[in-house]
Amino acid sequence: MSTQDLLKSETALEPERYELRAGPSYQFQVDRRDFFKFLGAGILVVCVLNDTSPAQESGRGGRPAGEALPKEIGAWMHIGEDGSVTLYTGKVEVGQNIRTSLTQAVCEELSVPPDKITLTMGDTKLTPYDRGTFGSLTTPVMNLQLRRVASAARDVLVTLAAKQWQVDAKSLIAANGKVTDPASMRSIEYAALAKGQSLTETLPAEDPLIPATQWKVAGQSLPKVDGCDFVTGKHRYPYDQKLPGMLHGKIVRPTAFNATLVTLDTKEAEQMPGVVVVRDGNFVGVAAPTVELASKAASSIKAEWKADPQPSNKELFEVLKKTAAEGADPTGDAGHVTTGSVDQAMAAADHRLQQTYTVSYIAHVPLEPRAALAGWDGDTVTVWTGTQRPFGVRADLAEAFRLPEDRVRVLMPDTGSAYGGKHTGETAIEAARLARAAKRPVKLVWTREEEFTWAYFRPAGVMDVSAGVSKDATITAWEFHNYNSGAAGIRTYYDIPNQRIQFHPSHSPLRQGSYRALAASANHFARESFMDELAHSLKMDPLQFRLKNLKNERLRAVFEASAKKFGWGQPKKPGQGFGMGGGYEKLGNVATFVEVYVDPKSGDVSVKRVVTAFECGAIVNPDNLRNQLEGANIMGLGGALFEAIEFENGKVLNGRMSQYRVPRFRDVPVLETVMLDRKDLPSAGAGEAPIVGVAPAIGNAIFDATGVRLRALPLVPNGLKTS
Repeated sequence: MSTQDLLKSETALEPERYELRAGPSYQFQVDRRDFFKFLGAGILVVCVLNDTSPAQESGRGGRPAGEALPKEIGAWMHIGEDGSVTLYTGKVEVGQNIRTSLTQAVCEELSVPPDKITLTMGDTKLTPYDRGTFGSLTTPVMNLQLRRVASAARDVLVTLAAKQWQVDAKSLIAANGKVTDPASMRSIEYAALAKGQSLTETLPAEDPLIPATQWKVAGQSLPKVDGCDFVTGKHRYPYDQKLPGMLHGKIVRPTAFNATLVTLDTKEAEQMPGVVVVRDGNFVGVAAPTVELASKAASSIKAEWKADPQPSNKELFEVLKKTAAEGADPTGDAGHVTTGSVDQAMAAADHRLQQTYTVSYIAHVPLEPRAALAGWDGDTVTVWTGTQRPFGVRADLAEAFRLPEDRVRVLMPDTGSAYGGKHTGETAIEAARLARAAKRPVKLVWTREEEFTWAYFRPAGVMDVSAGVSKDATITAWEFHNYNSGAAGIRTYYDIPNQRIQFHPSHSPLRQGSYRALAASANHFARESFMDELAHSLKMDPLQFRLKNLKNERLRAVFEASAKKFGWGQPKKPGQGFGMGGGYEKLGNVATFVEVYVDPKSGDVSVKRVVTAFECGAIVNPDNLRNQLEGANIMGLGGALFEAIEFENGKVLNGRMSQYRVPRFRDVPVLETVMLDRKDLPSAGAGEAPIVGVAPAIGNAIFDATGVRLRALPLVPNGLKTS
């Protein structure tokens, strides 16, 4: 899949981004011309986007209300009279370190030191519209866009110098924040060129960029921008935001999902000094001068809720199969994916196999729970919140309060992780509703229990897989059905002439939505586990079986590189097992090899070593890429081994950190990475693809150690039962 193909598929939205198709959480009863008023004189580089949809990622619906799409003029860069460079992007920083990689992109093309550059991110008043930070598109799209902006700005500065010196612009050199004339040895700082200028320039249709083979700043491990602020505690997350005179909010939650409020008694809370009580439909909340008083007031409210009976996690997969509907081709075409004749090829196959795999709901568990601070000025509201979709939250607020979007401003301070779980605006809406009633700013921070219960989960799913194989180990037929979890990564990358692949949406008992890599983690788990089963049924080495059925050279390269680093084929000790899993997602190619040890007496499973080879084109920042690979594998351990939401009759049963098992320091194995730097290919993102290989690799390694085949995630929530 090319970058353009990925952009088209992302614009169409994967079906498992359920949270973006859901209705609103609640419904209650800067103009570009002002830019220079803010910024002062200088050079502003703007871009006319003839078709902005590929440059965006995903969001609810199509063109947002109030946005002049598809020909919006977006301001991307300002060069100040002091030589400072300010970039504007709707992308946001949630721990993936794009603030650093985007800084490198601009440094490279504009030739200025990193400390001269400031990024303004995720501010709906100042930045160009962006549908969201997910889909691993920041690097292939926004990085490229800001490089083009910086390149155009460099050309503007060179032209200004050429006019001032009356020389040919082609003879001048822009480097180190200044323009130099080699013939006369004259030079002038960018700051001097920008002084007194109030120019706007439009990006040329084609602007040659510096190739990766000539990068001097990009391609290097530039330290994290503002890294010291995070280490020392100086950085202020959404949780830390404050305004003078603000109150603290708490929400009275229903006793079960889909419950309706029957009766309400707020007398005790209303008598507490300084407490504001708000009732608006099913919304019940309080605001108070302190968190403690707000909690006390909310606890004193007597609410009676009514909910219909609901299923539990024990019958989950049966429910998903029973309520399934016919799905659409994940590429966007009608019907389902069919190539060749699956039925004929299956009947003619020498070997056939069919298996079913399942994945449970799991929680995102961000380090920072949802938080928002809202304040009103007349009929205009400003909200600071942690979200991957500032413009989406702006639309949610406008819809909830029936406001035009130009009366809503959303700001996104760099946030303490999200993993796809912070796409919706319920916390911002809750804080804004309380603030409107209190006529003072209100900060609302969800508790960990609220985060576990009222956020959306990674979708659960059932995957039915069957295949036919010839005597020479060539896969001739492939059938794959996914129920509920989604279509991302559903297409097989193995070369199989006859395929039938279909996603079936189901009625989900729990609220569900995006999670790191979407359904690619579930689909890769099923596919790569099944490939291992096929190999063993043929008594063939799992690596050789994969390579025999795989022509894609980039994917073959990561499997071979990871196998070499891991030492595939080495002898095993008792209790030791080796396994692999890999694939392709969001333009990234990954292969993960795992070593496990299974205690024969206790059944305890420990992951000892993880080796991951990854290739995503030209590497922008090696250290940051390594961090993404290692972080994805650690996160993937949880969903692979023990993470699962337990629920019954509309209630989460394990909604505390003491009850919901996430990876701990003692769980972290030796992590080794092999990064293939393809400077001949465009750079792609790495936030999602690296996680897809670890779960099947662990499952396959457990089978290698014990002969026990596990087909459900999590694999060993209570240890391995070997008898």
